Amino acid sequence: MSAENVRSAFTDAKEHAPEPPRPLIRAMPDAQPFPVETLGTILSDAAMGIQGKIQAPVAMCAQSVLAVATLATQAHADVELPTGHARPLSNFFVTVGATGERKSAVDSEANWPTRTRERTLREQYDRGHPGYVNDQEAWDRARQAAIKRGKGCRNAIKAALDELGPPPAAPLIPMLTCDEPTIEGLARMLAGGQPSVGVFSAEGGQFIGGHGMADDNKLRTIAGLSQMWDGSPIRRVRVGDGATILPGRRLAMHLMAQPDVATVMLSDRVLEDQGMLSRLLVTYPMSTAGMRLWKEAPEQADAAIRRYGARLLTIYEAPLPLMQGKTNELQPRILPLSQTARRDWTKFVDCIERQIGPDGDLAPVRGLANKLPEHAARIAAVLQLVDNIEATEVSGHHMGAGIVIAQHYLSEALRLFSASRINSDLMSAARLLTWLQTKWHGDAISLPDVYQLGPNHVRDQGTARKLVTILEGHGWLIPIPGGALIGNQRRKDAWKIVREG
Repeated sequence: MSAENVRSAFTDAKEHAPEPPRPLIRAMPDAQPFPVETLGTILSDAAMGIQGKIQAPVAMCAQSVLAVATLATQAHADVELPTGHARPLSNFFVTVGATGERKSAVDSEANWPTRTRERTLREQYDRGHPGYVNDQEAWDRARQAAIKRGKGCRNAIKAALDELGPPPAAPLIPMLTCDEPTIEGLARMLAGGQPSVGVFSAEGGQFIGGHGMADDNKLRTIAGLSQMWDGSPIRRVRVGDGATILPGRRLAMHLMAQPDVATVMLSDRVLEDQGMLSRLLVTYPMSTAGMRLWKEAPEQADAAIRRYGARLLTIYEAPLPLMQGKTNELQPRILPLSQTARRDWTKFVDCIERQIGPDGDLAPVRGLANKLPEHAARIAAVLQLVDNIEATEVSGHHMGAGIVIAQHYLSEALRLFSASRINSDLMSAARLLTWLQTKWHGDAISLPDVYQLGPNHVRDQGTARKLVTILEGHGWLIPIPGGALIGNQRRKDAWKIVREG
């Protein structure tokens, strides 16, 4: 086909285009600002201080300090709901941000009190471990000697072993966080380590796409995480180890993930059906990329971060409420709601309930909405303990803050969970369209160009044809009758690309 014929074909294609291109995916509304001021002076100042230094989205900074505050406080109390049920303060956070949003830098700033506390625990472990090894060796030898002295007499051996007493307790593993554990590894960590830990990762895709979330392990991982969120004892039955029950443990979580990875998780029907999605508090702030021109961090930023770190270190260093005779089994005190907090909480319950019916505004996120009052109470209790670790109740002020923050997560769920229901083929077609608009500079394209030169997720003819058909159906590609010469190749099947704008 000559160049003149190609131009004529383009003209004919344009004349016969039935309508302008239609969006593949409805534009997602902008995120509502995170209500950072409701975090209280210590946390809100720290969040804004981190934002001033890193220039990452405010919501990412706020979510990060709230997650660390949860990790620090969850060992000390359970919040008592007006229903009479005591609930852990544990929260599972997910922050969505693209590459280059400075997730790692934010996590580093927010978690420095955690790292400082871990360093102290590690020093204690290093001092105590040699003595434990010697004590264990001495106990083993003494046990052997006691058995030998019994000369085969059961009663004598038992009496000698009773007198010897239990083996020495090993020093606790000095880890407060891990980034991509399996549920079995997490259980082992809680069996021999600190009773209150967190799964924290600035590269949440490693956990979401890791061994623990593979198809063969996903149900077990979800069930285990859900039990820990609920505060239920961890139950393990393993060949060789026998059965183990671990009560009095607490787990917080904060995963930062890229949009594609988060979409996989938020659209996972297994996670939804098992109730995991309703336990996640997700935020996806607008990007700050392109607006982070160099400027000196505000003078007050470092001071605010230091005050935050000092407060959380004080909480980390406070004696843990342990069961008598146990080294790592928590017995958190009960933290009831004040009368004002109780009144506001019950109003919030009724407000949510009116909207979760089949035709209600919250029907699309009914699972999260059902748990939202509990989320609000957990967050309120965390904020209360950050302000006063010795508090005896949750104030009305802190409950109000918890409700406002919970409503932010609700608005994000309505925005994100509905978007995650988009057909995966449409998502793939949208990625191909982005490539066509930004990377392919010709006016026309052929099928081999798509799967040989196109984006990585399109690498075979079948996938390419399916996605091209979708783009054609939405008006972004218009067939060229008779094909076209593209580059130096004559292509039988070719399409004119409709450019944006």
